[in-house]
Amino acid sequence: MARIYAGLTTSHVPAIGAALDNGKAQDPYWRPLFQGYEFAQQWIRDNPPDVVILVYNDHATAFSLEIIPTFALGCAEEFAPADEGWGPRPVPVVKGDARFAAHIAQSVILDEFDLTIVNKMDVDHGLTVPLSLVFGAPAAWPCRVIPLPVNVVMYPAPTGNRCFNLGRALRKAVESYPQDLRVMVWGTGGMSHQLQGPRAGLINQPWDARFLDSIGPDPQALVRIGHLEYLREAGSEGIELVMWLIMRGALDDNVRTVRRFYHVPASNTAVGHLILENCEP
Repeated sequence: MARIYAGLTTSHVPAIGAALDNGKAQDPYWRPLFQGYEFAQQWIRDNPPDVVILVYNDHATAFSLEIIPTFALGCAEEFAPADEGWGPRPVPVVKGDARFAAHIAQSVILDEFDLTIVNKMDVDHGLTVPLSLVFGAPAAWPCRVIPLPVNVVMYPAPTGNRCFNLGRALRKAVESYPQDLRVMVWGTGGMSHQLQGPRAGLINQPWDARFLDSIGPDPQALVRIGHLEYLREAGSEGIELVMWLIMRGALDDNVRTVRRFYHVPASNTAVGHLILENCEP
């Protein structure tokens, strides 16, 4: 059967993609950030997935204000990099797994999570920047990717509890798939940041540290965090961290932290990154 063996989290700052695409990764400002992902690049070469279920938020690219699904699932065979106003990123087309995605959709919907099934969409920096950080710049991405967009752009966003339970439903769906697949779940976005208003540039390092400390051993402490606390403590875009809880819910109760990295600033954003592995039974 398919099984989830690990999860990964990372911020998906668009300026990271711009730095990579414009050859600025070795600039003094950016070098410390990219060095922080060298471990992940080696680790994933040593522990390659067949499929990544990648949780991210669309930035008004595939979904406009006319249609805003709370949870969606990309069920197509491939997903092109989106033109976000300055042309598509020069990265490979994302290859999906339509059969596996259809199985996940059926299982999760029958578990009473109302996913929106998406059979055609382009994917923006929320998905492609994490792939670039972890896989570098290959001619083709080395695994299939199933996109799972979550609405954290327009209120109301889903609660952390709802996201965590969706992760559990994902685990059930994966484990009921008969093909032998090694699966990772990635939760992206965050950490603390605000992009507008009087608090633009907000970064709350102690709050971020608490989140990083808790997500492995005590996710229930994070599940209880409400929208107002995210807004107050982590800024208006800090709500993206609920997507990390989908990843955590998909893992076993007991996990070990393989990698922890935190860096500020990256375009006025706090960057957090974890690799969590399921402990052996």
